[in-house]
Amino acid sequence: MSASEGQGALYVQYGCGTCAPRTWTNFDASARLRLERSVILGLFVRAAAGRLFPANVRFGDIVRGLPVADGSAAAVFCSHVLEHLARDDLPIALRNTLRILVPGGTFRLVVPDLQWRAARYLAAAAKEEAAAADEFMGVCNFRVRRRPKTLLAAGRAAFGRSEHLWMYDFAALKSQLEQAGFVGIRRCEYGDAADPSFAMVEDKSRFVDGGQEELALEALRPS
Repeated sequence: MSASEGQGALYVQYGCGTCAPRTWTNFDASARLRLERSVILGLFVRAAAGRLFPANVRFGDIVRGLPVADGSAAAVFCSHVLEHLARDDLPIALRNTLRILVPGGTFRLVVPDLQWRAARYLAAAAKEEAAAADEFMGVCNFRVRRRPKTLLAAGRAAFGRSEHLWMYDFAALKSQLEQAGFVGIRRCEYGDAADPSFAMVEDKSRFVDGGQEELALEALRPS
């Protein structure tokens, strides 16, 4: 019997946003979530903007470490999260992910694929298309087109965390996973997980962008 088939198995998702199935333990590091959960400020936030996050989403930052016991999670999932971390924080996040997995546990992740974006840019640049650079920055989400001019706009920029801080291709991310201690690293696709519980958190639309496949990987903690 695999780790993920055991009774009472723990499933952990971080950077969950509003996708929070009750069979998973869901974490997000959004400043909005922290405000919603604040005893006092939460009243004002919910009154002004309503509740964004489901009640079962907990605040948790994978870089600082999630409040999950070592070797307790049968599986971990994150989608479009790691590209929002500073490059030097990635190894820490991956080690923290490995730490909470049971031996043989599965980690699946999706990030934007730098390779096809770069290839598209180079093809457009070779044709001397004037918009090639702008389009590349846009599809990579490295975009700060306008400097915030109001306190509200500055606050959104500071807490929104929507821009990408770094991006990866397969070779780079595979190397980082290996250095963190993962094995059995492979490209994966939507719906090809051996454990059917991943179907609760995986969204097909997050595995593609404009008809192009994003970078989805599966890795294991050594048994």
